This record gives sequence, C-alpha cells and structure tokens, in this order.
Amino acid sequence: MTFRATILTLYPDMFPGPLGHSLAGRALGEGIWSLDAVNIRDFATDKHRSVDDTPAGGGAGMVMRADVVAAALDSVAADVPRIAMTPRGAPLTQARVEDLARANQIIVACGRYEGIDARVAEYYRGAGVEVVEFSIGDYVLNGGEVAAMVLTEA
Repeated sequence: MTFRATILTLYPDMFPGPLGHSLAGRALGEGIWSLDAVNIRDFATDKHRSVDDTPAGGGAGMVMRADVVAAALDSVAADVPRIAMTPRGAPLTQARVEDLARANQIIVACGRYEGIDARVAEYYRGAGVEVVEFSIGDYVLNGGEVAAMVLTEA
C-alpha cells in the first residue's frame, strides 16, 4: 500500500520542495508514496479569502480561522491521523513517526501567524476525532511547512 501525505498549507508551492530530491524524491517518483498539497485559502468564504482572525478570548497576534481550517480538514479523507505542526505540540520522536507510518496516510495542517485557532482541535475532539499537535523543537518557525517536511521525510 502506498503511503499518502496530505499537507494543508497557505503555501502549496513549497511542496514537494526538499521532499522531491534524494531518496524521498526517488520514492515519490516511483509511486512508493504520494504527496498532496492543499491550499487552505481555497476554503475561505469571503471575497478577500481571509484566513486569519484575532484569537477567541483575546490575546496578541492573529490565528488561522477555525472555520477555514476545519473546512480544509473536512475536505480530505476521514479516519486518518490529523496532525497540526505547532511549537506547543508534543515532541516528534522516532516512535511517534513509526506509529504514524503504520496509518499509511496522514493529514498535516501547517499553521501560520500565531498558530491555528484552538477551537479546531476542540471541535474535532467533540466529534471523537483527535487533531494531534507535534513540534519539531523548542523554537518558533514562520509556519508549519518546514516542520511538515521534517515529519513527512521521517
């Protein structure tokens, strides 16, 4: 069975990026695994295709809108691990990567701004579906795309 990674991002042109080279690139070319990059902005419903908003409950900065991210998540296959790459997530370890690889498919949401509105995880948790947050280290990146590449290559 082919492993499939679906990346939800505001920057789909960043993919496959480094994943298109070396062994990962060769495996991608041979169909051993597949990669879909989905533009989250395509799920915005206003005329400006807005994806950011102030955090519910206040706070500094902007977060990715819950309705837009949820619509993007709902557009892809169900019953597969849904992952958000965030600096506050559980550390990504080899054991966790091996667990994810057994699923044969992952959906990775790449945050931007101050991250993804926390109501997304709450909504799915209430529906019995977990959005697992992973971090690749104790530092902040501009977005989750590089972290998603690390996870996918691992």
